[in-house]
Formats: sequence, C-alpha cells, structure tokens
Amino acid sequence: MSETIARAWAVERRDGLVLGFTDHDGALDFDGIAFRPDSGLSARALVQGLGLSVDNSEAVGALSDSAITERDLMAGRWDGAEVRLWEVDWSDTANRRLLFRGHLGEVLRSGAAFRAELRGLSEPLGRAQGRVYHPRCSAVLGDGQCRFDLSRPGYAAEGVVEAEAEGRLVLSGVDGHDAGWFEHGQLVVLSGEALGLSARVKADAALPGGGREVELWTALGIRPAAGDRVRLEAGCDKRAETCRMKFLNYLNFRGFPHLPPEDWLIAPKVNR
Repeated sequence: MSETIARAWAVERRDGLVLGFTDHDGALDFDGIAFRPDSGLSARALVQGLGLSVDNSEAVGALSDSAITERDLMAGRWDGAEVRLWEVDWSDTANRRLLFRGHLGEVLRSGAAFRAELRGLSEPLGRAQGRVYHPRCSAVLGDGQCRFDLSRPGYAAEGVVEAEAEGRLVLSGVDGHDAGWFEHGQLVVLSGEALGLSARVKADAALPGGGREVELWTALGIRPAAGDRVRLEAGCDKRAETCRMKFLNYLNFRGFPHLPPEDWLIAPKVNR
C-alpha cells in the first residue's frame, strides 16, 4: 500500500475559494475537491507534537497564474486560509487519513517562489487568555461585547477614490463628518482590482467640497485606482468618553476608567 500513497492538500481562502494540490503525478478527486498535480505546491516535513504541542510545518511552492498568484499574496487574500493535508491511496481515494488541519500564517516571497508557515489548531492555545484590567475598552467595535451596530446612520460612509499614494487616499463624496471621525476605523474597498481588501485608518481629514484625505496604517497590497468605491467605518479610540459621546454605548463599555494609574499603584505608601 505504501507504493500507492500520495499527499493531498486543500487550501480554502476566507472568501470561499478552494484549491486542491497533490504530489501525485495524476489528478485526484474527493470531498468535492479536484487536487491538481501541476500547481506548484508541496510540503516540508510535517512536525506534530504530542499533547497540546503546536503543530508546525511549511508549505512551499512556485507562483502560478493558474493557482496562487503573487498579486493575491500581496493583497493578503491567502492570509489565514484554512489548510488540510491528507495521506491518500491514489488507487482508492476513499482510503485516506487526515494528517493536519490548521491555517496559513506568515507568507514570505522570494522571486518566483513563496513559503507559508502552517499553524495547527492548537496554536491559539499559546495566546494570553483572560480579561485585561485597563482604563480603555477591551472590546472590538461592533463585536459581541461592544454590541454597537455599525450600520446605524452616520457611522459609515461610501466614497470614490480620486488619488492614492503609499497608503494615502483622497476621496470624494464623503461629507457631513467631523475631522478624525474615521480615525482608528476601517477602510474597505468595494470595487476594482482591490475589491474586498481592508485596512485600518491612521488619520483622516475633511477637505473642502466634501472630500476626505485618509491615511492608512499599512498600505493595501493592491493599490485602489481612481474611480474605485470604498467604505469608511467610524473608529473608536477605546476611551470611555468616546464610547459615551460618539457612540452612545457606555452601557457596554468594557474598560475600567476609574482604575488608578500605574504610577499610583507602584508608588510607596506612607502610613500617617
């Protein structure tokens, strides 16, 4: 049987696109996925620990227009993609064993090749757990703890890209918002080559005539072109005052605004 064993990979992006790869010299098909032998993806030796040890491995391959393109990697469309790896009997694909399930981590490019870190299902167990006691809010705007509805009128706006350069965008059609309203918020591209990409807003300023100048913390992997539509979502700086005055959501504030500062906590106390 060992003479008929091959490896098969399935990689599913967050947008639902699924690609299948195999190191066999012929195509395989199971679970509704076609695994292609000519797609330039292979695996380094899989390292799996016992107990709760973090699985680790690497996927390596060549950039191919028919599979994983450099443009998609630059745009971050493969970040966090789900990965499954099987050992499969290519003479009878019903005889297979799932070896690995996890996600793509950091993707590095070198010339016409790429290397992607694989993170197993136990990888999140290495993260810090529990609640942080801090004056600022620990929730993410709009999540299950915050409970704020970002679809409420006034907290999002759509505009058209007039110009873009190194993470700075000039938008038209965005008016009626104070300067800085979208700082700490998010910009989402709604059309064009960068469709679906998003980035956090570092700063924004109102321009005469209803325009907006927006600076992103990190430039998008694919630059939006003039005429592309984008959506801006209001940002939160996690302060209690912002939660109360800007979002009228203080009931769900998840910080501790009256917590004494650190210098008070560590200062020597004098008995009187």
